[in-house]
Amino acid sequence: MEKYILALDQGTTSCRAVLYDRQGQIAGSRAKEFRQVYPKPGWVEHDPVEIWECQLGVMRDLLKEKSISAEQIEAVGITNQRETVVVWEKATGRPVTNAIVWQCRRTASICEELKQRGLADMIHKKTGLVIDAYFSGTKLKWILDESPGLRQRAYNGEILAGTIDTWLIWNLTGGTSHVTDYSNASRTMLYNIRDLCWDEDLLRILDIPAAILPQVKPSSCLLGVLDPSILGVEIPITGTAGDQQAALFGQVCFNRGDVKNTYGTGCFLLMNTGGDIVYSSHGLLTTIAWGLGGTVEYALEGSVFVAGAAVQWLRDELKLVRTAAETETAALSVGDTNGVYMVPAFVGLGAPHWDMYAQGAFFGLTRGTNRCHLIRAALESIAYQSRDVLSVMEKDSGISFMQLKVDGGASANNFLMQFQSDILDTEVIRPENIETTSMGAAFLAGLETGFWKDKDDVRSIWKADRVFKPEMPNDVRMKKLEGWKRAVESCISFRQP
Repeated sequence: MEKYILALDQGTTSCRAVLYDRQGQIAGSRAKEFRQVYPKPGWVEHDPVEIWECQLGVMRDLLKEKSISAEQIEAVGITNQRETVVVWEKATGRPVTNAIVWQCRRTASICEELKQRGLADMIHKKTGLVIDAYFSGTKLKWILDESPGLRQRAYNGEILAGTIDTWLIWNLTGGTSHVTDYSNASRTMLYNIRDLCWDEDLLRILDIPAAILPQVKPSSCLLGVLDPSILGVEIPITGTAGDQQAALFGQVCFNRGDVKNTYGTGCFLLMNTGGDIVYSSHGLLTTIAWGLGGTVEYALEGSVFVAGAAVQWLRDELKLVRTAAETETAALSVGDTNGVYMVPAFVGLGAPHWDMYAQGAFFGLTRGTNRCHLIRAALESIAYQSRDVLSVMEKDSGISFMQLKVDGGASANNFLMQFQSDILDTEVIRPENIETTSMGAAFLAGLETGFWKDKDDVRSIWKADRVFKPEMPNDVRMKKLEGWKRAVESCISFRQP
């Protein structure tokens, strides 16, 4: 009877279940979207019960559709949207409020107060993070502040909290496992990544009782056992990691200096720094990559705010294309951008520029500029921004990366991947399976049970679809990069009155 690993991929907009066989091939997948809740401008929430029911539904539907019995599931691995917080009653399992999503900005004022108290450096040293509403800690404080009597109930041991991985595992195990892993804990702004513990100073500052927080475990270990009422049998849950760390693992970036870039609405770039905690002087985040085999490994993380979102803007607002796929044909129909640069600073600029007031712009427009030049400039901007982040990663880490592994929807665009290789002067490698997030969760789960023997076994499974090699002459590359630099500087210097 063939065995499988079941990966549960709980994302920001959908829940997915994916079955992997021993060859690392996808034997089936199911996905379903769930509601996004926007109570006020800048606020984003999810219904935790809906997330649980959605994830449970796609899991059951997948096994039924593929006629695979629960006995054929060797283990379950989980990956999840990071930083989103759920708080629930220990006795009943009922959430006390909606989950506050990583995108939510409601705690910005709490963050500003922490900065004004001079806590930024201390928090950065302990957690590797910057003070921002993005992370879980201030969200949890807000929930405890805003619900009368809730903090006291939390101190009394009546309340539990956690990120989405913790919420799913608690439900999957019938309330017997209240756990998270190192990678998710490191995104809370409450976890000391050096001492590997919930930090007493940070808990005191935010007035969060340690009792409500989950036990932190390795990313590949026995995290709990599926309650038999779920699928009819007990199945071990043996892997979990936040989505971007799972993608790094799914790309088999096991060595110090290995780098991956996930091209989605934005870009998430992570570099494995091994056992070294590397702090950034350019606004990158220091995070735990995973805990495996008795060791913890770290990563540097940088984000490009607008990547695929630039293509969506061309499609939805400018109506220059009907589908994202058309951008590749349009870009290849012209030899270059005719001197046009697009800086897609729709929500400011991230690392290494960090200008929240920058606004998007096209530069170099002439009477000869046509639709295809604009489309090509938009795609090239994704590669330029990624290069900016990668260049400061090299500076911060002192590690020169040898190749870039890519995944995510926009990695299917061959023009973009070739230009990324050209502008980096580095090989860009796209895998056969660009579902690297769920694959990473599956690998972590399968390594614990022996489904896959070791990292070398996993490496042998990973297959490249295409390798893009740099073809651009160095003088052309340097000229293009100088033009990009001027465009960004001009964008930063421009201010709306």
